[in-house]
Amino acid sequence: MAVVLLLLIPLPFLLYIAAPQIRKMLSSGVCTSTVQLPGKVAVVTGANTGIGKETARELAQRGARVYLACRDVQKGELVAKEIQTKTGNQQVLVRKLDLADTKSIRAFAKGFLEEEKQLHILINNAGVMMCPYSKTADGFEMHMGVNHLGHFLLTHLLLEKLKESAPSRVVNVSSLAHHLGRIHFHDLQSEKFYSDGLAYCNSKLANILFTQELARRLKATSSPVVSLPVTPRPGSGVTTYSVHPGTVNSELTRYSSFMTWMWWLFSFFLKTPQQGAQTSLYCAITEGLEILSGKHFSDCQVARVSAQARNETVARRLWDVSCDLLGIPLD
Repeated sequence: MAVVLLLLIPLPFLLYIAAPQIRKMLSSGVCTSTVQLPGKVAVVTGANTGIGKETARELAQRGARVYLACRDVQKGELVAKEIQTKTGNQQVLVRKLDLADTKSIRAFAKGFLEEEKQLHILINNAGVMMCPYSKTADGFEMHMGVNHLGHFLLTHLLLEKLKESAPSRVVNVSSLAHHLGRIHFHDLQSEKFYSDGLAYCNSKLANILFTQELARRLKATSSPVVSLPVTPRPGSGVTTYSVHPGTVNSELTRYSSFMTWMWWLFSFFLKTPQQGAQTSLYCAITEGLEILSGKHFSDCQVARVSAQARNETVARRLWDVSCDLLGIPLD
């Protein structure tokens, strides 16, 4: 009898009932660290929505002074007030940062360095996905320009402050999509061939290669520490990690009507922004991760990367090419 009744229930209703449980199973990985961050300073790019917003909220909840670095300052101010109200932390600040314009990136960094004496956490979270072919203010293809080159420059400009504030961490939000990515040095700006989906994948691969090369160059301490406030052993004291947040119900699909429709259709099965923020938080604050600097994480644990993402020769060349494009002197 129970089986008969079950068969009479419409499939959409069954999916509606089952979706929360299915989503819970697919959304494994929670940052369980109890580390508090009073006196610590954090910058989160793209923090006015989605994963970035939830990451910033959690850092503020733990007592950090948090900068929401975003293009839409007005929206950022609304989010800052919301976070301040929910956490009771009034040290949530908004500063303009347009990753599609190196002048804006340099202006943000200059203002931040004049305003702050320390920086302990930099989370390069902002990004674009599957947008029509377009170029940044500096002539870079939008995905590569915003997702990789913009964060590459921002990290470079803030790196000395991170070293001075060590132990400190850099977290780069990448994606499982990097497995489909390739770095085409002969066509880095996709002028000869363009696919919005592949352009996104390529930029996410660049995030991982950047993370690994940065870790190698920093030669950061590999000795575990108890928590962030502990003085680091010899080395730069800066560690870096790339993360796959999972498939998250966010505004990242806004440039693709098809992807937006797909996200809406399967929204019950996607991670919430709060769930999507867990791995970024894990890499930003969890004790003892120093030995894993340069690694890629998913669901709060080390994850496999593609063969392309493990290619040190490509990583080094991408670093040099990025420096050349951005006018950064080579080491």
